Amino acid sequence: MNKQQFWELIEAARHQASDPNDGEDVARRATSQLATHPPEAIFAAEQVLWGLMAESYTNPLWAAAYMINGGCSDDGFDYFRGWLIAQGREAFERTVADPDALAELPIVRASAVDGLDLACEETLSIVWNAHLAATGEQLPHDAFTIRYPELDPAWNVAFDDHSEMTRRLPRLAALYPE
Repeated sequence: MNKQQFWELIEAARHQASDPNDGEDVARRATSQLATHPPEAIFAAEQVLWGLMAESYTNPLWAAAYMINGGCSDDGFDYFRGWLIAQGREAFERTVADPDALAELPIVRASAVDGLDLACEETLSIVWNAHLAATGEQLPHDAFTIRYPELDPAWNVAFDDHSEMTRRLPRLAALYPE
């Protein structure tokens, strides 16, 4: 499975979900669909998933997640990026290029009003669970490699410094005032 096929899997799961903004439902449906693929394709999907996790490992996105979720640990950032993947390719790519664009997503706007965290740990297990369902076996622990990029030192600032985040992420800061 390549990146395009993985995104097609996510989009199909989003179309089947009763609420495409529900990352857990999208992840469950993607898992079920992926489990119907040959084991080699499932195995390959793990590298694609973690490639997307590496691609989205940036300080500006971490700052956005921190603002949206009222804080963001290492694990919390993983789960936020899992949620972002479950939002589909267009949202993912637009957000990785410009994290402040999250302010345009209706689910982000709604979470600002309702105070809901945006996270989906289940996305990180799509391939693992599909492989287990399809083969009865766990994925090998070396099923993927991940090389996180170096974080941008220009973003080595306190994410809880609201005036700095307002300067860097103005549209999100307008949704999430102090």
